[in-house]
This record gives sequence, C-alpha cells and structure tokens, in this order.
Amino acid sequence: MNRQFSRNDHLIQQFDTILRTLVPHVAQPSRPSPSAGVQDGELDEVERTHAVGLMRINHTGEVCAQALYQGQGLTAKLPDIRSQMEQAAQEEIDHLAWCDARLEELDGRTSLLNPLFYGASFGLGAVAGAVGDRVSLGFVAATEEQVGKHLDEHLEALPPGDRRSRAVLEKMREDEAHHERWALEAGGAQFPAPVKAGMRLMSKLMTKSVYKL
Repeated sequence: MNRQFSRNDHLIQQFDTILRTLVPHVAQPSRPSPSAGVQDGELDEVERTHAVGLMRINHTGEVCAQALYQGQGLTAKLPDIRSQMEQAAQEEIDHLAWCDARLEELDGRTSLLNPLFYGASFGLGAVAGAVGDRVSLGFVAATEEQVGKHLDEHLEALPPGDRRSRAVLEKMREDEAHHERWALEAGGAQFPAPVKAGMRLMSKLMTKSVYKL
C-alpha cells in the first residue's frame, strides 16, 4: 500500500534536502567517486590554491543545480516529469558530495555564499515549474548547457597534476550532458539566445564571487 505524504512530510523532506545540500560533508553519494583509485601528480601551493578555487565553484554550481531541481520538482505539473526531476537531483547530490570530498582533500572549504545561491536558485526553479513543464524542462536544458561549457573550461584550467579533480569533472560532464538531452527529449523549450546570454552573465558573476569566497 502506497503511503500518501502530507504537506508536513514534504516540508520535512525539503528541510532535509536543504541541510544535506548546505552543510559540508553531510551529503551522501549513491555512487562511488570517479576519483577512487586515481593518483594525483605533483601540485605546488599555487596550483593547489587554484584547484581549490575551481572545485569550490563547481561545488556551488551543484548547490544551485540541487536547488533548481528541488524548486522545479515542487511545482512541476506532470508526475513523470517530477519523477525525472527527482532522479536528476539525486545525481546532482552525487556531484555535490564528490566536489565536497575533493575540496577536503585539497584542504579547501565550500563557499560562504552557498545559502544565498541556494535560495535564489530554488526560487527560479519553482517559478519555472509553475509556468509550465515545457518552460521548466527548457530551463533545465539551458542550465545544463551552461554547466557543460563551464565544466569544459575548468577541465582546461585544472593543473595537470590534479588528476583526481579531473576524474570527478569528467564524470560530471557526462551526467550533465545526459540531463540536457533528457530535458529536450521530454519536450523542453529551446530558449532564445538573449535568455542564454543572460544566464551566462549570471554564471560569470557566481564564479567570480565564489572562486575566493
């Protein structure tokens, strides 16, 4: 017999998700880290600091992605779309945990701005979901497209010796491409170039602020 969840049950689930997203070292991945068994090369202090900044950005990106999917899943109209959002959100939790673990290995920390970005992204996701599933899915596709480009840039920028971070980002890139394809195949709208340009601008603002903070 399937249990019917009450409004309070959903609120508790949302609060649990917020905690698992924002509190360092709490998120638990469902898949092992792609860096398992990968040996790093030599990293000097400048390279390590740069790698920390890049992985901090990627971690905050996953905080934003988690918030977007949670917001969209909350307001999505069709049950199958909501289910797909939840599956994608679980994969983003994997990414979140992998980046968090890598930051710890590099003696880095997560961004102090994560609560701010979580709140803003959750709101955007909820609005997109409320407008309609086609727009919501289009927002997913456009977001994942931006994340993919962002990851490509970071794969180029990582120090050569940072092989463990590279393994994590390569798997994240694969997953994000899958999310983008799914969103479009499920009927997501193709966003016009000006909208995507605005999203790129917001992404750049996030990366510049999070690299050090």
